[in-house]
This record gives sequence, C-alpha cells and structure tokens, in this order.
Amino acid sequence: MEGTAHQAVAISGMRRTRYRGLRQTRLAHVLTAAAVNLIRLEAWWNETPVARTRTSRLAALALAA
Repeated sequence: MEGTAHQAVAISGMRRTRYRGLRQTRLAHVLTAAAVNLIRLEAWWNETPVARTRTSRLAALALAA
C-alpha cells in the first residue's frame, strides 16, 4: 500500500489538489489511480520492476552460503 501511495504522489502530486470541489477532486484521484494501474500494467507486460526491492536477511544468508 505504501508503494502505491508513493507512486501516486510522485506521478501527480496527489497530496495537494488543484480543485476546490469534491467532485473534481474525486475525478482527479480516480484518473491518478487509473494512471498508476496503467504504468504498473505496462511494467508487468515488459517484465521491468516497478521499484527496487530489498533483499531479506534470510535471502542474503542463502546467497552467502
């Protein structure tokens, strides 16, 4: 969830809205969510990672052995 929220904020600056009305703000959020979904879908089709993921300690131990 945190990654999705960060991606939405990075794409559109979702923390601040440029509209005063609730309807326009909701529409902006819906369009931002659709954009995030399309970006993630395109990354999945091309098999490119959306973001770097950390290596867990257990996986690091397995790699070291």
